[in-house]
Amino acid sequence: MRGLDDTDREILDILLSDGRRSYSDIAEAVDLSPPAVSDRIDRLRELGVVRRFTVDLDRSVLREGVPVLVDLQVRPGRGDAVADALSAAEPVEHVFTTADERIVATATVGDGDVSGMLADTVEMDDIGEYGVDLLDDTAWSPAMDDAEFAPECAECGNTVDAEGETAELDGTHYHFCCSSCQSRFVAQYEELRDGASS
Repeated sequence: MRGLDDTDREILDILLSDGRRSYSDIAEAVDLSPPAVSDRIDRLRELGVVRRFTVDLDRSVLREGVPVLVDLQVRPGRGDAVADALSAAEPVEHVFTTADERIVATATVGDGDVSGMLADTVEMDDIGEYGVDLLDDTAWSPAMDDAEFAPECAECGNTVDAEGETAELDGTHYHFCCSSCQSRFVAQYEELRDGASS
């Protein structure tokens, strides 16, 4: 499995700054043909490096509510459930989870009622306490720098390097650190899929 090279990083940096750049513009910047850029972006999507192209809204020019930063102390073992619920909530933009299950989220709350928004979104018994700060401004500055392609093996959890394997199962790409992990995972996947269809 090929990792990321300098050209991949250049393409990703361009897409991070403007996801609407045409393939011909990108090709000119990285000294490739537009079809070669298209192939590379397709490969990056298949690898899961690029998940989607999205719009970066400037909420400061929209009137929609009160922008807040919410800092939640979550009860042990409930971090994933709270983070998932917040991520799915309409007013929430970003969710960050620390290793000790502290969750910080940015949201724009229509009526400024953060307590009501939380009560509608998460199980309040999962929250020990929370704090709210009004946001004046936010900035998002993604960059690739020297990032390396290093997904987690779908079977054992080890880091997958350039020697790894990839398999597509029912439209989803899975990465494996070795052929043994790939074989075990695919066999179990197919067994479960066949069992579910019986």
